[in-house]
Order: sequence, then structure tokens, then C-alpha cells
Amino acid sequence: MEKEFKRVLTARDLIISLALIIAGGVLVAIKTSASVNIVGFFMIFAGLIFIMVLRSGYKLVETGEIYKKKERYFAQSLKDSIMTALSSSPESISLHEEDKGNGIRIDVYYCRKNGIAYCRAYEYIPYRYEPCSQFYEYKIEKVEKLIK
Repeated sequence: MEKEFKRVLTARDLIISLALIIAGGVLVAIKTSASVNIVGFFMIFAGLIFIMVLRSGYKLVETGEIYKKKERYFAQSLKDSIMTALSSSPESISLHEEDKGNGIRIDVYYCRKNGIAYCRAYEYIPYRYEPCSQFYEYKIEKVEKLIK
């Protein structure tokens, strides 16, 4: 079955948004100059926008568990070696060749709580990345090098 990840609001996102709203409310509530009140209103507005837009977690639809995501970019010329390594031993992918092109992207979704990571490769087709592999499931220790 195909894995599907949805972007979700995490506790960290919520804390940042609420901190901005509360700090802005305090600045508006205290008797200060108009410029401080404007900053307070801006902080409240920014907090409200963040709570609607900021989504840094990824939820696995099947189980409901929250994952983090790490992306790595590689040159197109490394596609064969990356696909081979990704299917059997992702720890053997050389990060020395990273960021020397953007033809291949590896997404790693990982959750330290349950110790599972999912890896998938994408190939750049003009204007978007298309999947070129299936999702591979590994213990998080095997992909530790990719998520640092």
C-alpha cells in the first residue's frame, strides 16, 4: 500500500504562534506609546497567520503518527547508485556529492518515537519532482546519516 503523508500543525508550531499572540496582546494591553502598540498588533497578526499557515510536521495517514522530514539533493548522474543504495543500504549513500546538483531528491520521513523512517527518491522533471522509487521502510539507525 502506498504511504501518504499530510502536513500538520505540531506542538512546536502551536507554541510559537501562541507566544507571538500572547506577547503581542501584552504589548497592546500595557500603557505605552503608539509605536509599541503597533508592534503588538503586528505580533498578534503574525501569530494568527502562523497558526493558519505554519505546518512543519508530517502525519502518516494510515497510522496517524507524526514524522519529521529531511530532504537531500544530488546530481542526476548519481541516480543509479542512489537507487541501488536506497533499496538495500541507505547508510552507504555518500553525502560528499550532496548539493552538486538537484536532479535527484531523497525525502526521509522519520519518527524517533517509534524508531521508523521512510525513504523515497524523486527525479526532477522540468518544473516538478516526480517519484522514481517506492517508499522504503528502515529502522532509524540505518538512515541516521541522512537525517543529520
